[in-house]
Amino acid sequence: MKKYIIYIALLIAGLVLGYVFFGTSSEGSANTKNVSDTSETQIQMWTCSMHPQIMQPEPGDCPICGMDLIPAESSAEGLAMNEIKMTENAMALANIQTTVVGNAAASDADGMISLSGKIAANEENNSVQASYFDGRIERLNVNYEGQQINRGQLLATIYSPNLVAAQQELLTTASLKESQPALYKAVRNKLKNWKLSDQQIDAIESSGNVRDNFPIYATVSGTVSEVMAREGDYVKQGQPILKVSNLNSVWAEFDAYENQISNLKDGQKIKVVANAYPNKEFDASVSFIDPLLNNATRTVTVRATLKNTEDLFKPGMFVTGKLKGAMKTTAETLTVPASAVMWTGERSLVYIKTNPNLPVFEMRGVTIGNRNGEFYTITQGLQNGDEIVTNGTFTVDAAAQLQGKKSMMNQGKTVKETMPMADMKIELSASFQKNFTKVFSPYLQMKDAFVDSDAAQVSIFAKATSKSLKSIEIDALGKMEQSHIIKSIEMLDAIAINDKLENQRAHFVILNENIIPIAVNLKDVNPILYVQKCPMANNNKGAVWLSTEEDIRNPYYGEQMMTCGSVIDSVQ
Repeated sequence: MKKYIIYIALLIAGLVLGYVFFGTSSEGSANTKNVSDTSETQIQMWTCSMHPQIMQPEPGDCPICGMDLIPAESSAEGLAMNEIKMTENAMALANIQTTVVGNAAASDADGMISLSGKIAANEENNSVQASYFDGRIERLNVNYEGQQINRGQLLATIYSPNLVAAQQELLTTASLKESQPALYKAVRNKLKNWKLSDQQIDAIESSGNVRDNFPIYATVSGTVSEVMAREGDYVKQGQPILKVSNLNSVWAEFDAYENQISNLKDGQKIKVVANAYPNKEFDASVSFIDPLLNNATRTVTVRATLKNTEDLFKPGMFVTGKLKGAMKTTAETLTVPASAVMWTGERSLVYIKTNPNLPVFEMRGVTIGNRNGEFYTITQGLQNGDEIVTNGTFTVDAAAQLQGKKSMMNQGKTVKETMPMADMKIELSASFQKNFTKVFSPYLQMKDAFVDSDAAQVSIFAKATSKSLKSIEIDALGKMEQSHIIKSIEMLDAIAINDKLENQRAHFVILNENIIPIAVNLKDVNPILYVQKCPMANNNKGAVWLSTEEDIRNPYYGEQMMTCGSVIDSVQ
């Protein structure tokens, strides 16, 4: 009997344990199914197996190669439509830094407006040294710019046939001055009008000899800014020989943005700091505000006159002007570093870190107030505590552009409109191809300037490339080809107005993605163009460029990684 009771107890215990284990497993399966069901409700994204940067919410063809899109692997990132996520490695390579926005604190620089400018010659003190009679320059004593001259200094010696004839008239009338004093006086006055002094005229009359060569003396003191004649030149009466600038006073000319104009007025006190003397301030007053706005830079010229008796200022020097503005810092005023703001000419943009624990960013438009030193005041668009990108902003924007997200150069466009199509065949007319090849000369000069890391030269050649590209008629091209040309011009103009090499290189990435698809479809290109690629550029996503040399000279890193890259294609 006891034996049966033990068997029954063991059976009951087994049933209980089985229920616990298998019941729990079943429930777990149910829970797993619920999770699976939840994941299935997430939006399915579609990508290209050859171009994984393509990401669309519906199936279709790849806008680059035309292949059918495939379902993208599910992700738990949960990014919003215009958010981008960067890897920690990419952020480290691009030196991307963020800062939490805080309220501005009152300081001695409260309400101070900072303007950038250059020293220029005071045009009110400029003068021209001219020849006072016709003749040939036998000797020119001043023959280079920058030379100092003083009033009364011998500048040149001129042979003048008219002056020789006038001297002969003087000697003839000198013997008749008692009988015809009016004629004698008229001849003397003619010589005086040619800037001969009474002593010179008396010397000619007393010696009875005619001089062939006559000197020209300086009538002003200053610095020679331009030599307008050379020895042996024939000059007319009144023709300029030299331009002379008196640098005892100079102009400090600043560029002021539209939103700063209301804070400026004539006579306003301004402190000027020159890069050459960073620890010294010079007091001046605003003497002129240009009534016309420069449409290209959206700035007006503000001028102040500086005394320069100690010859401290040289035309061309960079200077900074600081003056008190009408706007004062309040407890609610937000300030951000100037490096955080991207200005497109129409709007100001920043990138916000939307997830404090992950490198996820989104672009946001802001309204800026005055610039105080290296900071902007923000009147709309940000809140206290927002975390924004303050270094590497253009790199983040380039990443957003490549991923088809909303960016500075891509406002509300679709992925198909913004992604490159380098692998697609494009039919181009013979006339277009002929005109397009003219773009390569300034483009290659710009590329070499990138190699040399010379931002100033990059801007110059970008402007020249843009001008060449704008001269090409594109109305006969297809919509896709026109899109490439228009985007290329946008990038070139953005490179031209930027003075930071990092920003220029970010735009250069996008420029090449649009200009190379056109280039690779040209025929009979001479010399051969090589399509080269650096896999580490553009945050390890790779970037391409054109070169006439097969050897690699990297425009994205310069001396740091001069030979990084390889030839991936050629145009011939």
